[in-house]
Amino acid sequence: MALYFRQLLAGRDFAATDPVAAQMVNFVYAVGDDATGEAVLVDPAYAVDELLGLLAADEMTCVGALATHYHPDHVGGDLMGHPVEGVGHLLERVDVPVHVQAAEAPWVERVTGVGAGQLAVHESGDVVRVGSVEVTLLHTPGHTPGSQCFLVEGRLVSGDTLFLEGCGRTDLPGGDPEALYDSLTTRLAAVPDDTVLFPGHRYSPDRSQPLGETRRRNYVFRLRTPEQWMAMFGR
Repeated sequence: MALYFRQLLAGRDFAATDPVAAQMVNFVYAVGDDATGEAVLVDPAYAVDELLGLLAADEMTCVGALATHYHPDHVGGDLMGHPVEGVGHLLERVDVPVHVQAAEAPWVERVTGVGAGQLAVHESGDVVRVGSVEVTLLHTPGHTPGSQCFLVEGRLVSGDTLFLEGCGRTDLPGGDPEALYDSLTTRLAAVPDDTVLFPGHRYSPDRSQPLGETRRRNYVFRLRTPEQWMAMFGR
């Protein structure tokens, strides 16, 4: 088994002519098994046909999608008046499961229009297998109720739960600052420092870095108590 892993920057690596994609600087990830040619797309948005074309050029086939959370820049929908392609468009092209965290499923349905029967609903700790590659799903609520991260072969794809600098907002619908504090300090605490963090947006010069480096440098980990955290992030 050889891991297939690509980090793709919206507005540059794909959707290069889309000004919204260029402004939002989302990352989409392709994760799969080189031996079987199977891959899943993490948060496919903006230019789904291009993403499928990139997989095809690598002789890979899309067999599913993984959604970190329901926001339109990650799964498609209306982004402040701008229509964004996402998992709905993907399902028009390929009949594959869209893997979501249980608490996030109704939000994904509402934003994307995808029916419940097209969603594969998961709990924290579930494993999605892509060929022989195992992707472990970690429920990390706070940015949204069902935000989840994906752990695969020493890599943590974190969506908007954690960036190299900072973390996801908690003032949007479904946000919960106390839950995000718990996710960062308790739920992700078991993930080793040498795991490489791959965030949902490029909000820093580097595109990835070891999680231990993030824990040392990211200001969110300098808030040592729930009281300090709520003073900064509480509503």
